[in-house]
Amino acid sequence: MPKGTGKLLSRAVTAAVSVGLAGAVTVMGARAFRAGVGTPTGDFGATLNSAEIGVEYAQSAADQLSELITYRTVFSSARDQIELEQFTSFIDALARLYPMVHARLSREFVNGHALLFRWAGNGPNAVAQPTVLMAHYDVVPVDSRDNWTYPGFSGHQQDGCVWGRGALDDKGALVVIMNAIESLLAEGFSPAHDVYLSFGNNEETAGDSAQAAVELLAARGIKPWLVLDEGGAVAVDAFPGLKAPAAVIGVAEKGILDLQLLTRGAGGHASTPPRMGATARLAQAIVALEESPFPASMPDPIADMMRRIGSNSGFVLRLVTENLWAFKGLLTQAFGVVGDETRALTRTTVAVTMLEGSKASNVLASTARANANIRIAVGESVESVVERVQAIIDDPEVELTVISGHDPSPISSFSNEQFALLSRAVSVSYPDAVVTPYIQTGATDSRYFTAISSAVYRFSPLLMDVSDRGSLHAVNERVRISSLGAGVVFYRELLQGLG
Repeated sequence: MPKGTGKLLSRAVTAAVSVGLAGAVTVMGARAFRAGVGTPTGDFGATLNSAEIGVEYAQSAADQLSELITYRTVFSSARDQIELEQFTSFIDALARLYPMVHARLSREFVNGHALLFRWAGNGPNAVAQPTVLMAHYDVVPVDSRDNWTYPGFSGHQQDGCVWGRGALDDKGALVVIMNAIESLLAEGFSPAHDVYLSFGNNEETAGDSAQAAVELLAARGIKPWLVLDEGGAVAVDAFPGLKAPAAVIGVAEKGILDLQLLTRGAGGHASTPPRMGATARLAQAIVALEESPFPASMPDPIADMMRRIGSNSGFVLRLVTENLWAFKGLLTQAFGVVGDETRALTRTTVAVTMLEGSKASNVLASTARANANIRIAVGESVESVVERVQAIIDDPEVELTVISGHDPSPISSFSNEQFALLSRAVSVSYPDAVVTPYIQTGATDSRYFTAISSAVYRFSPLLMDVSDRGSLHAVNERVRISSLGAGVVFYRELLQGLG
């Protein structure tokens, strides 16, 4: 939660007192005091200094990631623009860098260049309760006009980081998964239950490889007990008043809708424009969407996130988060005004991303169109969003067409064995972190896996501060080498905890 929320929360407490709730405030204050005493969320008794965790794995993981970044695995919907040799070279490098994984696990190709590994369990009922660990190795392009400190596909190591496209999204996660398994195999470890590795090759273009993997597993009757993909992270300075890192684990993700807005006009010469031509009508519709945002709400995962953050923060924030029955409405309102990130957590958002009108400067547009990229909040659907957009625009001359879309994912439990296992793995790899559920605002390949599993989570065990998070899909993407080591520890703990 961005800075600035603290002042709003302080106003919430003041407001409660000012309306004569002195007795209630006394009770609320007692609850807040009790919430601040005891074991922090996610602390399972780990005592290692966080700087020491995973140091034995960090540099080798960094060296492997540095090489893997050099492969320009940029997927495209236009097949003739894909450098397929970069994908095959990446796959060959994996086999060379992780020989035990490739010797002991079965591997098959899915939908061309996606990979599906199976690590057979050694338990009496190994095929029951399988786990799927996910990552994708395709990346977004590097714009040659951008001023990277080090070339975007160099994998350069400097200042304790590996620099380059894919360092965080998502080759870094793939590397720590493979390192964890390679090291466990070297120690003679085998899981009790089957473990699958699903590595996608076209996630960044919303491709179909993950869906193909799900269909393949479903045809074989495989119903994962746990699925873990990218999404949340170990975030530093994400919440005001919280000094510890926050390990935010996505338990659901918002839906996505690309909605075309189309208007029509007579066209003609620009010297005699009509009062409400196609472009003006389209502009009016866009302004209406901008001025009438979707209503805000606070779904259960976000409410629980605030309780956990509050219990590890200062008294004022605890007072609010331990008494959401009184402050939930005001806190939801605060999320809407503090910043873009918090606003996106509590409502459906609309962003107009593409505009098209006339092809010439002196010709009136006979048609004008815009694309609205809409991220659908949990509790809403493609159908309900289209209906609301239609009502907001309130103009039958604006034609709405669904280009593509899918509903929000179901919410996975954050009070089950799976979430507890993830929390324990965080506590071993990042003992200072506060573990909390969260709603993923972007789309991941894991959304397809909700068709075969009720326990789908989104979390990368990599430490990121504000600057690190800002480098995702941007200039100077990088990952901390120490974080790679901790990520290996996370997956080792997770795999050993599967039973």
